[in-house]
Amino acid sequence: MASRKRRLVDDNGEPDEQPQSCKKPEGKRHVAALILARGGSKGIPLKNIKMLAGVPLLGWVLRAAVDSNMFDSVWVSTDHDDIEKVAKAWKAEVHRRSPEVSKDSSTSLETIQEFVRLNPEVDVICNIQATAPCLHPYHVKEALEMITKKGFDSVFSVVRRHQFRWQEVKKESGEFTKALNLDPVNRPRRQDWDGELCENGSFYFTTRELIMKEGLLQGGKLCYYEMLPEYSVDIDVDIDWPVAEQRVLRYGYFGRDTPELVRLMFCKVSGCLTEGRIFLSLSGEEMVSINTRDTMGIRMLQEEDVEVVLLTSIEDPVAQALADKLAKRTGCQVLQVGKEPMDALSPMVEERKLNWKDVAYMGNDKPDVNCLNLAGLSAVPGDAPVVAINAAKYTCHSVGGKGAMREFAEHILLQKQKAKSQINQDRIDRSSF
Repeated sequence: MASRKRRLVDDNGEPDEQPQSCKKPEGKRHVAALILARGGSKGIPLKNIKMLAGVPLLGWVLRAAVDSNMFDSVWVSTDHDDIEKVAKAWKAEVHRRSPEVSKDSSTSLETIQEFVRLNPEVDVICNIQATAPCLHPYHVKEALEMITKKGFDSVFSVVRRHQFRWQEVKKESGEFTKALNLDPVNRPRRQDWDGELCENGSFYFTTRELIMKEGLLQGGKLCYYEMLPEYSVDIDVDIDWPVAEQRVLRYGYFGRDTPELVRLMFCKVSGCLTEGRIFLSLSGEEMVSINTRDTMGIRMLQEEDVEVVLLTSIEDPVAQALADKLAKRTGCQVLQVGKEPMDALSPMVEERKLNWKDVAYMGNDKPDVNCLNLAGLSAVPGDAPVVAINAAKYTCHSVGGKGAMREFAEHILLQKQKAKSQINQDRIDRSSF
């Protein structure tokens, strides 16, 4: 496998000789992002690729890392085939870790050391936690510049907490607890206390020398990077998932060209608006079943001035009478497209003087891939094949014909609401947390 980079090392674990291809210009350090994503999570099975707000958990941090433009390479270290597939779909290289560092007892440091030994070109390692889905590119950029521009050896992320801590006491020990970080006689008000800095687990950046020679992720000239509480999300157990999903929908990073004001939406009828089946009456009349939740989703978009166009396929034709009924029922134009939907849709986008980033697209199979990739917002139902899921920016919990359209409509409107409210994520009043 190409992603398994095995190289000779000396007795100290360092490369015996740096390959010619790894030599860098003098003074230029190779900076690598590394996300550890073992397949054997005990709390939540395959947690790292479980869907969170329509995106694999791993995808949130990979998107932020890639879009930061700060890394010479972005890696995922894993021992699982499914995680490897997701990592590559999100433009990451894969370090296929050895069994020795894939055990329940293996530490992050051991895994990172193996990666460093096998990749001698890497000088700075940025270990980003997959369980930090609210990470943004600017977090990465500002923290990494503490090493590349300010001369620190390592930097890690923290969050400010306003929590009073008390000493633990064993039951029936007869001991009394005592305050650890406050004076109960002069108990401060929240606004009068700066709080304490606690690791939030989003990332740990450090140099090769500290990892290999001193066995440290935090050491040397050490500093922290403070993140606001709303971006400090960590997921360990299932109960965290709904909370994290709501947080990431509001504070997560959705890409460079966040389509905050969608003006036009295309939705495939078969497999998206319907479950993909056509019923035939005794008289030969074609019928489909449409969920009222989905038609309500269409109306919600129309009320917000989003034009919705329903698409049928020449490869899966719908009788004209049925198309007319769909148009009357939903108030939408119904358009038949060919094997490549984009050929028919691009002229429509141009006629409306829009860009594809202003367009939302909902499809469910291989012919939709190009449109799913190009649209500013794109989605597939939860039962779509993998080829479509990998192309979409959002994967619905609901399946086709059973609420997927409504779910995607709510997601579109959430983005539009964020734009109208002009939320400035860099200047949120932390006193409300």
